Amino acid sequence: MRAALLKAFGTDLEVTDIETPVAGAGQVLVAVEASGVNPLDTKIRAGKAGHAKVEPPAVLGIDLAGVVRDVGPGVFTFAPGDLVYGMTGGVGDLQGSLAEYVAADARLIAHRPASLTPREAASLPLVSITAWEGLVDRANVRAGQKVLVHGGAGGIGNVAIQIALSRGAEVFATGSPGSFATIERLGATPIDYTSTTVEKYVAEHTGNDGFDVVLDTVGGATLDASFLAARVHTGHVVSALGWGTHSIAPLSFRGATYSGVFTLLPMLTGHGRAHHGAILAEISQLVDQGRLTPRLDRRHFTLDTVAEAYRLVEAGTNNGKVVIDIPVNG
Repeated sequence: MRAALLKAFGTDLEVTDIETPVAGAGQVLVAVEASGVNPLDTKIRAGKAGHAKVEPPAVLGIDLAGVVRDVGPGVFTFAPGDLVYGMTGGVGDLQGSLAEYVAADARLIAHRPASLTPREAASLPLVSITAWEGLVDRANVRAGQKVLVHGGAGGIGNVAIQIALSRGAEVFATGSPGSFATIERLGATPIDYTSTTVEKYVAEHTGNDGFDVVLDTVGGATLDASFLAARVHTGHVVSALGWGTHSIAPLSFRGATYSGVFTLLPMLTGHGRAHHGAILAEISQLVDQGRLTPRLDRRHFTLDTVAEAYRLVEAGTNNGKVVIDIPVNG
């Protein structure tokens, strides 16, 4: 089969022929139709994501949408012909989705939303799982709460807004003025982080009480600001980028709590993988109910132009998720 191979960190992926995998015990063989490109994928390519535990040569690509071609021993939830999606590889020793076929752990995938194209479905797994783990698993977002999403127009942020709204919360999101239209279209109240302080927007939108849940998708100084934005006594801060050194004193003085999200953990350890599939099943329902819509970059890329797609993501794009199209064989 054809695959885009990372032969050395910092080099462009090279399309080459490698052996087609076979579905082993607990696996499904998926003919890949589309592969979503995340900022993490580009960091792995550059050798700047040691936590992903990738060693070249490796096939990258974390997210996929495709068609089940075969099932291995012990798999009863999927059958050949099923349309699926998932966050299945491209980290650790798991083959990524920039290939014509993937032998994926059946626990990591779900039947994809019936209303979505393969491109749309491939854009969702990593960002949806990350947002769900933060908002639902860690913070139990619910009706009557005020939720602040940092980076609301971003990949995780835009999905997080929609998940929080689907659970009845009132949602606010930080961004630059250029992202306000996107944030408002999603149903959240935009906050201009470039021109206002955390103290001012906490006063304006919560009467100085703070937000019930703060989701940080940016990290660094934004995580520090999150500690100041949490509701006194009951606030909860969740971060998908809680790295580096941070003082938790501002959070402690508010009597609030913190959780970190490391979405790759089940893929790297093998523990908790079924929960990823369960989350995606929930996401499929939200999508088909019209309560969650993916944001896609309209430009099309293939395995042969994957280097161009990676450069686009590395440069930063506010036009939605970049996706690689992969023709299905067989």
